[in-house]
Amino acid sequence: MPSDDTITLYHSPNTRSYSALLLLEELGAPYELKVLNMKAGENRQPPYLAVNPMGKVPAIKHGDAIVTEQVAIALYLADLFPKAGLAPALGDPLRGPYLRWLVFYAACFEPAVVDRYRKLEPAAQAMLPYGDFDTMLKTLTAQLAKGPWFLGDRFTAADVIWGSGLYWTTMFKIVPELPEIKAYLERYSARPAVARAAAKDAELAAGFNAA
Repeated sequence: MPSDDTITLYHSPNTRSYSALLLLEELGAPYELKVLNMKAGENRQPPYLAVNPMGKVPAIKHGDAIVTEQVAIALYLADLFPKAGLAPALGDPLRGPYLRWLVFYAACFEPAVVDRYRKLEPAAQAMLPYGDFDTMLKTLTAQLAKGPWFLGDRFTAADVIWGSGLYWTTMFKIVPELPEIKAYLERYSARPAVARAAAKDAELAAGFNAA
């Protein structure tokens, strides 16, 4: 493992890399930002494609390790800083549910949301990893109703991913703001780290708009 804990986050404001920025704030981790102007296409230039050939954010660099993909970054960082308590340890009964909900976000929620946003005709359930949008949403809200967080009273990196994802998808009316989701987002938005990350992201976005 690299000895230097400083994390380099490749970030662009108002994108899904906000979740990685928020997680770093929640962890109290040392980090530096490499900010990309995606509107100017900086994420499609050779320097960044050498980091992530997909040209997507977020990506992080920690020593010689480069990690891409939102959920992989959450898993990596939360385990890297165990004192923050945002990841159940191996052997903890909550470790399995923690992994379940992180993977559910990437494997079920995001594909279902993208299909819904694109107004695609539903395919046969056997052909879709998430089955169907309504069942995905019912599974999600049933878990949120148990509250206050995905693992009950324990806030984890899973909530960082879900909070930011639900914030954006409800804002754009892709996901309905059902009572369970609304209550969850109110709890999420009240966290101090959310205010810090949102302010930093807004400052970066304002700088791009002024340029």
